[in-house]
Amino acid sequence: MDKTSDFLGTKRTAVVTGANKGMGLEICRQLASKGITVVLTARDENKGLEALDNLKDSGLSNNVIVQKLDVVDSASVVDLAEFVSNRFGKLDILVNNAAIIGVAIVDQYSLITSSKQGPQFINWHKVSAQSFDLVKECIDTNYYGAKRMVEAFLPLLQSSDSPRIVNISSLTGKLKFVGNEWAQSVLGDEDSLTEEKVNDVLNEFLKDFKANMLETRGWPTYLSAYALAKASLNAYTRILAKKHPRCMVNSVCPGYVKTDLNCNTGPLTAEQGAESPVWLSLLPTGGPSGFFFSRKLVSPF
Repeated sequence: MDKTSDFLGTKRTAVVTGANKGMGLEICRQLASKGITVVLTARDENKGLEALDNLKDSGLSNNVIVQKLDVVDSASVVDLAEFVSNRFGKLDILVNNAAIIGVAIVDQYSLITSSKQGPQFINWHKVSAQSFDLVKECIDTNYYGAKRMVEAFLPLLQSSDSPRIVNISSLTGKLKFVGNEWAQSVLGDEDSLTEEKVNDVLNEFLKDFKANMLETRGWPTYLSAYALAKASLNAYTRILAKKHPRCMVNSVCPGYVKTDLNCNTGPLTAEQGAESPVWLSLLPTGGPSGFFFSRKLVSPF
């Protein structure tokens, strides 16, 4: 039996955040199809139960447990960790999928029509608007939400023989799109990178956003918080991989997937998008850690 077959033969448990629809639900479906017990989480428990109904036709619902989770609420994260601890005693796979886009779509018609030519043709300045509250919520969800999950579940992951963390990221979070040269140098310096320095970058960005200085300071001027949060998540991935070598930690852009996040303008299906996070979740021991993947290919940060 090869390593992959042996790895798949062990009974494991996964937690997937933001999993009641779209790619999160598909990640749950694909993991459950491998015999993994999946904790499907949703902010609204009723929507989570509706998602579970969607899995019944495929016969996978017996492998899925629904739990309420809001990644911006520390108490909610702790409650989930206690549930997993009491029920399973460990966690093998954590997929940080929960995310919001951090803008208000003000011209959905233009977004949808321009997206038919490809994402590079979308004029985000025209179709979206940013506010400080939306930007702050985006960073709190997309970066600090994932960080809360990791911190709460690390003891359970460390009890696993095959711990995996998969952070769902985006090509938008590549350092070349961060713009601000100081932030690029901080997030790109792997040798001296720390969680405190990532916090410093995000705090400086928020300060400049509030002062209406994004363009002056070289920050991205559209999807700003989304880009910074994903760049920070990529940096955090490297920090975790170095700090916890037993735990295989990677971030991945699943491609431009058709989801509510982009008003369903992506060309890839949820099934296609879920393939790479699931693949990383199931890599056998000794595989890559601390990398950023564009789908299944390693990509520079």
